[in-house]
Amino acid sequence: MSDTDADGEDEEAEAEPAVELGDGPDVAGEPVARVASRLTWPAKNSDVREQEGDAEIRTPDGPQTLDDVLADSEVPLFESRSDFVQAVEEVVGRGPVATE
Repeated sequence: MSDTDADGEDEEAEAEPAVELGDGPDVAGEPVARVASRLTWPAKNSDVREQEGDAEIRTPDGPQTLDDVLADSEVPLFESRSDFVQAVEEVVGRGPVATE
């Protein structure tokens, strides 16, 4: 295969979305996993609130700031990403996310 063929295939792959998005209502906030991906572990609750506290995350009750959610958490140190996500879910719950 030549370099030209490979470039043509790359352009086609970039032109088509990997996942088709629907025309449904928008979802306010961002997934907690996205916020977690911007952090390093272990992380203190206070450090996470300082770095990402203004981020609005998606919850079953609508968007909430991470600062408000972590204020209700009694976990002082998140050892890992999964510990962080679990602590957030303990405060906000799990379930379908409200749409606009």
